[in-house]
Amino acid sequence: MSPSRGIELKTPAQLRVMRRAGLVVAEAHEAVRAAAVPGVTTKELDAVAADVLARNGAGSSFLHYGAGFGMPPFPAVTCMSVNNEIVHGIPNDRPLSEGDLVSMDFGAIVDGWHGDAAITFGIGALSAERQALSDVTRESLWAGVAAARLGGRVTDISAAVEASVRRHAHPYGILEDYTGHGIGSAMHQTPDVPNYGRAGRGPKIVPGLCLAIEPMVTYGSPDAVTLDDEWTVVTRDGSDAAHWEHTITVTKTGLWVLTAPDGGEEMLGRLGCKFGPLSD
Repeated sequence: MSPSRGIELKTPAQLRVMRRAGLVVAEAHEAVRAAAVPGVTTKELDAVAADVLARNGAGSSFLHYGAGFGMPPFPAVTCMSVNNEIVHGIPNDRPLSEGDLVSMDFGAIVDGWHGDAAITFGIGALSAERQALSDVTRESLWAGVAAARLGGRVTDISAAVEASVRRHAHPYGILEDYTGHGIGSAMHQTPDVPNYGRAGRGPKIVPGLCLAIEPMVTYGSPDAVTLDDEWTVVTRDGSDAAHWEHTITVTKTGLWVLTAPDGGEEMLGRLGCKFGPLSD
């Protein structure tokens, strides 16, 4: 733990446990995507993710989150946000339809350590606009990951995410009130990782720091409102939204994406970045 900033730095052994949690998250994403067909409900998809936790003896980062913070406890193991829902959507009994855009945020706990990641996917075929929105958001996530390096600053990630989104001709919106975050023995820790801003600011990236990078991008205005359930965040103008996230760390040999099945090796190779998992 860094006493000057209150940032939790993990030992190699703790990082390996977080990798185990990250693999549970990746398994749940894969299982839910396979089950996501027209007519299924987000509550049924939530049950699929809960089964993955049970098979792995893992806990949920999300279930009952918010209790004690003046919020209603979150009632599910996944956040399922559909179409104009940006984040924190509560799974429900409404059947999904062909062409719906779904963002699934999910966290797992293994031996007290968290993994957290989000994906966006379609129910059947997506419209060109929805597919592009998801692709742009995913690209910005990986741009942020690629910008992380030892000795750099947290906002190097922020600036890279924003630049990736802004390079497109369409004026996509970037959520400013919802950010990435530190992660470890708690799901949400310092520092915040905004999805916009100038590079070269914020805490220094050092070995043992773990970050959840999570751009949330809208097709229209980034203005958002929270529904009466006190959780679900939607776009004010009704436009669609996408959400992609990974938990990462930077080792002395390169980047390690703890929530990617392959640790990020393939994508990091495409981006010209060094892949740096810890050896067993």
